[in-house]
Amino acid sequence: MSFNAARGGVAKVYQELERDFGILAPPVALHSPAPETLAATWLILRETLIVPGLVPRARKEAVASAVSVANECPFCIGMHTSTLGTLLPGRHSLVPAAEAGTTGPVTDPSVRDVAAWAKENSARATAGRGPVPFPPEQTPELVGTALALHYLNRMVNIFLGEVPLPPHAPAKSLGAVMRVLTWLITSSAKPSMAPGTSLDLLPAAELPKDLSWAATTPAVAEAFARGSAAMEVAAERSVPEPVRELVRAELDAWDGQSPGISRAWVEKSTADLAPEHRAAGRLALLTAIASYQVDEKVIAAFRETAPDDSTLIELTGWASLTAARRVGAWLNPAS
Repeated sequence: MSFNAARGGVAKVYQELERDFGILAPPVALHSPAPETLAATWLILRETLIVPGLVPRARKEAVASAVSVANECPFCIGMHTSTLGTLLPGRHSLVPAAEAGTTGPVTDPSVRDVAAWAKENSARATAGRGPVPFPPEQTPELVGTALALHYLNRMVNIFLGEVPLPPHAPAKSLGAVMRVLTWLITSSAKPSMAPGTSLDLLPAAELPKDLSWAATTPAVAEAFARGSAAMEVAAERSVPEPVRELVRAELDAWDGQSPGISRAWVEKSTADLAPEHRAAGRLALLTAIASYQVDEKVIAAFRETAPDDSTLIELTGWASLTAARRVGAWLNPAS
């Protein structure tokens, strides 16, 4: 939805995006068909990555970059490594290094260590093996940033593809587009930006137990409490209960590893669903565990039972956040 066409809650989020982020960021704007999910996404992203706090922005961008590598999200790798590069001495490009799974030319050990922590702890099998490279008071911002990117990576993989370009635009224009986007994002960072000023976009809610790591930073805790509650309400509308139960059960057994390129696993997992729920189950499970496997056929099959955009965003948004919350439990240093 364009800026001029936005109304109501969508218009409020768009105004805040322009004010605080500098641009109508595509990873957030893609949620516009579902206003509550849009607001939840913005609250979570704003209060973790964007608002200045105890953690320098470069370290948070390093976490965002590392998580994007773990989730195989080319769009987010390019965006966050480019932003990180402008925040470091020398203003160099880190994209090739990030794609190789390293922090490349980064010399600041605090940035390197937090990136390694975010990547290694994104899977159950490797979580908690190494030292935690930050003090406890930084947990809400760093775990929150990682969780926000685990959420956004999934949505971006499904709806934005690999590069932030309009259809049929020449690939050679990507460099110029990335430079402009990066400049807008980094120049929008304001030390005076206040935490919590966007919270009234959604009603107050109780912080779920699995998000208790956020409790010591009130604005982060409120963002996740309100955002998670809004996503659950949306799921009650748009995700059949048997599908919700299946996704939660599969995530309880998931180790954080990629299932590879075959989709045989999801066909097996959804076989016991009622026929009318299988397309939703397939899309929700793929979104949660292997978002890179979602293609036009998977979405088209879902649209045969639920053709409107709002249901599509609410289902994928809920599945993405549910998976991200599972990873958040592994990232929590206190777990």
